Amino acid sequence: MDRLDLPEKEFLNGKLRLPVLGFGGAPLGGLLRANENAAAIEMIDATKASGYHYYDTAPFYGFGRSERLVGDCLRGRDYVLSTKVGRLLKPGHPENPSALGWPDPLPFTPVFDYSYDAIMRSYEDSLQRLGLDRIDMLFVHDIGEMTHGAAANAAHVAALREDGYRALEQLRSSGAVKAIGLGVNEIAMCREALTFGEWDVFLLAGRYTLLEQFALDDLLPECEERNTSIIIGGPYNSGALVGGDTWNYVAIPKEVADKVKRLLDCAKAHDVPLPAAALQFPLAHRAVVSVIPGLRDMDELRQTMIWVSTDIQPQFWQDLIQAGLIHADAPIPKGNPYRKD
Repeated sequence: MDRLDLPEKEFLNGKLRLPVLGFGGAPLGGLLRANENAAAIEMIDATKASGYHYYDTAPFYGFGRSERLVGDCLRGRDYVLSTKVGRLLKPGHPENPSALGWPDPLPFTPVFDYSYDAIMRSYEDSLQRLGLDRIDMLFVHDIGEMTHGAAANAAHVAALREDGYRALEQLRSSGAVKAIGLGVNEIAMCREALTFGEWDVFLLAGRYTLLEQFALDDLLPECEERNTSIIIGGPYNSGALVGGDTWNYVAIPKEVADKVKRLLDCAKAHDVPLPAAALQFPLAHRAVVSVIPGLRDMDELRQTMIWVSTDIQPQFWQDLIQAGLIHADAPIPKGNPYRKD
């Protein structure tokens, strides 16, 4: 594989710069299907020569498995790393880990806790699981009604606002981490967080993609006003834009499948791989600093390198707008965002 000389984008508040392509670590934990450690290690090692520099992980991914793999592969090299808080790992398997998305996790049970003490404990636990002495960005993971329901989430948000945020601010102001944010799938939760905290960046999964741009109506303008940057996770909408049969980790609804087909037809007419367009589209927005598709093995790494190296002609994006397939106000790429000018 050729090495990418990736450009970087600066946070809106100027506190950090990130390569425009990052590494999503959920598949390393065995998301939805068990993963082979040897294949994962081979692939992470190969990312070094491919130009990767930014890696994201979380305690929840395989109940510690992803953090252990990432830490073992990054130790002794330069990196930018993000992980997450909001769950503590307690010893012992849950009754049915597959129901949580992890068929072969490490023997722990994740327990939600957004309090000051839990966030500090989670940060320290992650350092030890990683075997690293530095975490650059810390995201509050999976807070929101989609995960918890309205009543339970109200209690979790209160804990974060009144207690847990203080831990994040303390870690940032002390220099222990460079940036703090949320790692969520929900626009509404990010908007609420903007009312009570000063956030450097949100890791937003699946909500500003080639398939959906509702974030343009409110969240992205609000983030620009507050100098809060965006990292895009889930750029394929959990598989819908790479030929998979899931969207938001459930079966694709008919209306979504119909839109995917229309996007695919337009892409074929322009000889554009649809996943390449999915990776390149979000970076045209000023607030978006990086896109981090999840990777499981060497095949997925090789394919990603092909997609980000694909040049897409401007007429393709114009045709998507004309067909009503992307938001009329969506910024569109001018050239390949993964290449330096």
